[in-house]
Amino acid sequence: MNYPQTTRPPTAERVRERPVGGWLGLAAALGLAAVGLYLVLRGGEPPAAILVVLALVVAKGLFTLEPNQAAVLVFFGEYAGTVRRDGFHWVNPLCSRRTVSLRVRNFATPTLKVNDQRGNPIEIAAVITWYVEDTGQAVFDVDSFESYTHIQSEMALREVAGTHPYESLTPGEVSLRSHFTDISKLLTQTLREHLAVAGVEVDDARITHLAYAPEIAHVMLRRQQAEAVVHARERMVEGALGMISGALGRMESEHIGRLGEAERAALVINMMTVLLSESPAQPVIRLGEVRGTGP
Repeated sequence: MNYPQTTRPPTAERVRERPVGGWLGLAAALGLAAVGLYLVLRGGEPPAAILVVLALVVAKGLFTLEPNQAAVLVFFGEYAGTVRRDGFHWVNPLCSRRTVSLRVRNFATPTLKVNDQRGNPIEIAAVITWYVEDTGQAVFDVDSFESYTHIQSEMALREVAGTHPYESLTPGEVSLRSHFTDISKLLTQTLREHLAVAGVEVDDARITHLAYAPEIAHVMLRRQQAEAVVHARERMVEGALGMISGALGRMESEHIGRLGEAERAALVINMMTVLLSESPAQPVIRLGEVRGTGP
């Protein structure tokens, strides 16, 4: 299911402010301040005051950016662009600035209780790796891109968990438990669709916790144990039949003895009993067949 994101066009990230080197701006501010102080000493107070005020205004446009940081600039309510290059910069001092981190972040969702495709209650959690790609959208198109990312991550995780079964019952069926890589790719793609409006790019999404809800966990455990027992019995029967077939074929090929239908059936039953019994087989001797035991 694709949820409608927004009806507004995204903010154009390609609009960029072209900052001047910070050292040049600092030199201009210091030069204006020096000239103003010189005029103060010469007694020219009005021009000196104006130059000092200009120096302070110019200095307001100075700022620094660390690696993987960006400064979003707004000029009288209009988006003026984004500065992404780290270092010392000077921009129009009338622009307001908001610093946005471009670093990769991890968000661990809380353990959610949802119903899988078959309606079974399960518990699921994931870790989302994301970063801000479009600073204009992140700042202006959503109220808080961090809160938006957290809420949409939980929604996407619920969506993926609700459209897939916990475990596959038929061959080729994609399930949460057995198709970890496919589910991670689907969760990542779903998150990218949900978070595109906020200018957020999802790098990876991995499920960290997956289990049946406590109220049905013991029932599902018994079912899994029963399935394991049935599977083991099938393998044991296949192996026993192969051994019996090989034994009968060798007896006939080496002329060890001629067996009638009744004897073959009795041999098969006895061998199946010995091979499939959970306890060691005990030999049974019929008293009527014991001869020559007297004094």
